[in-house]
Amino acid sequence: MDLTQLLSWACIVFTVGMFSTGLTDLKKMRESKSADNIQFLPFLTTCLNNLGWLFYGSLKSDHTIVLVNIIGALLQILYIVMYFLYTKQKRLVTLQTLSAAAVLIFGWLYFTTFLAEGEAQLNQLGLTCSVVTVSMYLSPLTDLVAIIRSGNVQVLSFPLTVATFFTSTAWVLYGLQLNDYYIMVPNTPGIFTSLIRFYLFWKFASTSQGSPSYKPLHI
Repeated sequence: MDLTQLLSWACIVFTVGMFSTGLTDLKKMRESKSADNIQFLPFLTTCLNNLGWLFYGSLKSDHTIVLVNIIGALLQILYIVMYFLYTKQKRLVTLQTLSAAAVLIFGWLYFTTFLAEGEAQLNQLGLTCSVVTVSMYLSPLTDLVAIIRSGNVQVLSFPLTVATFFTSTAWVLYGLQLNDYYIMVPNTPGIFTSLIRFYLFWKFASTSQGSPSYKPLHI
């Protein structure tokens, strides 16, 4: 097994493991018959992100990207369906889902109709997916600032932090091995935000107790 294959398997194992942590929320919803205190939008945005990277992987004929994001998208769809079954805000969830579907259809039409197949199409799609991924990694930074001020790390998930660190590192190394900056660059913030969270756990965990809810890709 060469280095590329090793990194490929690392990406698959770590990423699927990270996506699977959402099963914790799934269990909570089934046991309580409620979706209270569980956020819906992370499931939806992660699903859109998975589908975008699935398209990118298909254009590149990269089986690692394709496999990971097929599994990721299916898991997110499962979470979305289960959330819809247990939430009291079905109208809001429906509107958000339809809006996401409209964005997805518009994006697909743009990349398949207005852009010719080839390098330009792949580059624009890679850039779009990278921007979305970076924004998802950086969006919880305001929460980290609040944690630093309060000294309370109960809203953080240590297992998710570990999974994110290893997942981001594996993808950065994989992108570096393939010389693909669209894979390497957007996963780099995941490493840094995970290191920040590790520091917060080290500094504040002794004064905090409790297990928070899982938030997909909230780093």
